[in-house]
Amino acid sequence: MMRRVLQAAVVAAMALGAAGCSRSVDMSSAPLDAYTAEDIFKAGELQLNTSRHPKDALHYFQEVQRLYPYTEWSKRALIMEAFTDHKTRAYEEARLAAQRYLDLYPGAEDAAYAQYLLALSYYDQIDEVGRDQGLTYQALQALRDVIEKYPDSDYAQSAILKFDLAFDHLAGKEMEIGRYYLKGGHYTAAINRFRSVVQDFQTTTHTAEALERLVECYLALGLPDEAQTAGAILGYNYQSSPFYQDAFNLLKQQGLSPEAKGNGWLAQIYRQMIKGEWL
Repeated sequence: MMRRVLQAAVVAAMALGAAGCSRSVDMSSAPLDAYTAEDIFKAGELQLNTSRHPKDALHYFQEVQRLYPYTEWSKRALIMEAFTDHKTRAYEEARLAAQRYLDLYPGAEDAAYAQYLLALSYYDQIDEVGRDQGLTYQALQALRDVIEKYPDSDYAQSAILKFDLAFDHLAGKEMEIGRYYLKGGHYTAAINRFRSVVQDFQTTTHTAEALERLVECYLALGLPDEAQTAGAILGYNYQSSPFYQDAFNLLKQQGLSPEAKGNGWLAQIYRQMIKGEWL
């Protein structure tokens, strides 16, 4: 008897659960203000998950906020508005919604996610090296906010990874411009770009190439001490890199070898590096 009672209870519970999952509210039969905040919110979720036009869900999330502004559903609707804007690549709107969430609910559970969405709205627009780098700087600042304000959140590790990639992106832009100047024989202008990578972006993947390009530039300008020092730094840190072999061959063709010489900016970096104060 007890077994039959338990079986009946399980079947009944499953039936109720299925009914709850399949329940959908027909929003066309009455104006939205006739429905509860939960019903409108769930209609937005349904639209977001099933429609070919997920942006249509925004109407429901915004209506929840308008009709029920001081409820928990309104707070949830605002973060879903930011998410929907980002999903549909409406990045400016996503930033505004995420910032509004942070202003209204700074201590809420989803505040870290709002900050992360704000950062992503910048980060997802910097996929091309040739674009204006203002977005990259803004992405770096927003990602730093995630890392520093919410270090224990689920989003901190992802923010660190994206911060490193965005930082590398800036170095890539400097390299692109430097190569352009080098190709045109504008060696001093090229040196300024490669120097920026070596001094300001030394933790990125572009440092080895920047040092090799400096060897090229200084040799072209007839400045062997600087060229040799750049080669020495390259050899000290990236001896297995193909860029080091290229730099070594360039120096060898001039009867030179990679070694620190003179008192220029590269020589100072080399001395700092040997003391363990660089890289």
